[in-house]
Amino acid sequence: MSKSIKITTIGGGSSYTPELVEGFIKRYDELPLRELWLVDVEEGREKLEIVGDLAKRMFQKAGLPVEVHLTLDRRAALKDADFVTTQFRVGLLEARAKDERIPLKYGVLGQETNGPGGLFKGLRTIPVILDIVKDMKELCPDAWLVNFTNPAGMVTEAVLRYTDHHKVVGLCNVPIGMEMGIAKLLDVEHSRVRIDFAGLNHMVYGLDVYVDGVSVKDKVIDYLTHPENSSFVKNIQGYGWEPEFISALGVLPCPYHNYYYKTREMVAKDLKSAETDGTRAEVVKKLEDDLFELYKDPNLSIKPPQLEKRGGAYYSDAAVRLISSIYNDKGDIQPVNTKNNGSIASIPNDSAVEVSCVITKDGPKPIVMGDLPVAVRGLVQQIKSFERVACEAAVEGDYNKAILALTINPLVASDKVAKQIVDEMLEAHKAHLPQFFNEVKTR
Repeated sequence: MSKSIKITTIGGGSSYTPELVEGFIKRYDELPLRELWLVDVEEGREKLEIVGDLAKRMFQKAGLPVEVHLTLDRRAALKDADFVTTQFRVGLLEARAKDERIPLKYGVLGQETNGPGGLFKGLRTIPVILDIVKDMKELCPDAWLVNFTNPAGMVTEAVLRYTDHHKVVGLCNVPIGMEMGIAKLLDVEHSRVRIDFAGLNHMVYGLDVYVDGVSVKDKVIDYLTHPENSSFVKNIQGYGWEPEFISALGVLPCPYHNYYYKTREMVAKDLKSAETDGTRAEVVKKLEDDLFELYKDPNLSIKPPQLEKRGGAYYSDAAVRLISSIYNDKGDIQPVNTKNNGSIASIPNDSAVEVSCVITKDGPKPIVMGDLPVAVRGLVQQIKSFERVACEAAVEGDYNKAILALTINPLVASDKVAKQIVDEMLEAHKAHLPQFFNEVKTR
């Protein structure tokens, strides 16, 4: 690998990009970035230009000789890249709003990465990511793909299962958010906290928690019995766990477990929010409009603090820390989405899992976690079945498998409702699901 680095970010017009740029500036000493290529699609051109100009001002203010290239030509951007990061949204926030609103009509949770919303985001995203990997094989075969696009676990699963490009790592800011939250609860520096993570993306558990290498899990679980300490992620506010439940569970749930262990409450809350403030996508759209107004200011040359409300806090820390650890062969421990390879005994070896790994120049090496506790094993396996069948549906454009996947998902719990939701959402997302409609034509 060359001494100076070319990084390509697909979805470069995202409001998250200043987070990423801040991460590159902070770690420039250990990660000598030469070129940052920000790529987007025609619909995102204006945002790409606004964010790209801010990125240039940020590097300039930091006094760093990084060239920022803005383009709608993905292939030009991929040529000879060392790392490719993906943070795109097929169908933009309008598609997410449909993912959230349509299921609620059926009394089912509408959420970006869980239940029907997670399925349809996967169905739209997987063909695109497989296309990107195809281009990478030709234009930058040695590059690492660092995927932040949701549903990150399902997307990683698809790349591992349907391509021979195994230099892929899925990344999420939930584990680092949990670490930060626990550090705050315990009033210690984040660097002193380590969690043994095991499970799937947005379905990950902390099997143990250490401060300076000493387990403090019991103390942390005790803290979590207090409602005010239950959430580590800004965009998911739960209701606090029942103390008896969390004590008996014996491991740390992630914020997304609210959707599985408090399904009724979360559906009721989302129904109410949709009527009053709008769905999360609609709230985010307003936030994004405000952010882009800020980004336009020619005097702004830092990441504005308002970005933290967007829900992607610590993304840059997680993403740039990972890239630096691969580049520098650091051998530190980070939670990422990668091939299981025997790390979690009750999940197939060739499946994607989210687990603590040693990060090396050859990628993540999963730490052996053994079996998941009985109390959580079945739910994790059920969600993995959902992800596997959803990937098949996405790649094959198979209508029946889309219904099967959604029926397997515990948030739906009815084949009839699953079919109704799939029918309505297929129609709503028709423009971004050609694989299903081409299939219909050839029957």
